[in-house]
Amino acid sequence: MKIAIGSDHAGFRYKERIKQFLIDLGHEVTDMGTYSDEPVDYPLFIRPVAEAVARGEVERGVVLGGSGNGEAIASNRVKGVRAALCWNEESARLGRQHNDANVISIGERMMDEETALKLVRIWLDTPFEGGRHLKRIQELDTY
Repeated sequence: MKIAIGSDHAGFRYKERIKQFLIDLGHEVTDMGTYSDEPVDYPLFIRPVAEAVARGEVERGVVLGGSGNGEAIASNRVKGVRAALCWNEESARLGRQHNDANVISIGERMMDEETALKLVRIWLDTPFEGGRHLKRIQELDTY
């Protein structure tokens, strides 16, 4: 799978770890930055991930920050992106099953590294359930 990844300074450490995790799983990863823990403005690194997903250049996107909130908001401003802010296993699973989330947003300050990696794995492995949820996704795409 082709996956884009991006973070601000507060998510940089987990970005690097998740990027390697994805590569080790055999995915093709495009790193949109940031490339250090020096303070930056997150939209400059998150929007390119969301735009790559929306254009179909990558199948999925991973965005990270301190809380993940701003990153989810920035991602969801791009038409065609469905970013799920995930904080536990159920939120990651339901983000895919019910919302067909093509971007996962994670807050580095909200969880340990092991949890973050587990959430990414669940989000990657969980299929979209379709059915009654498909109509809702289609309704979202009309905006």
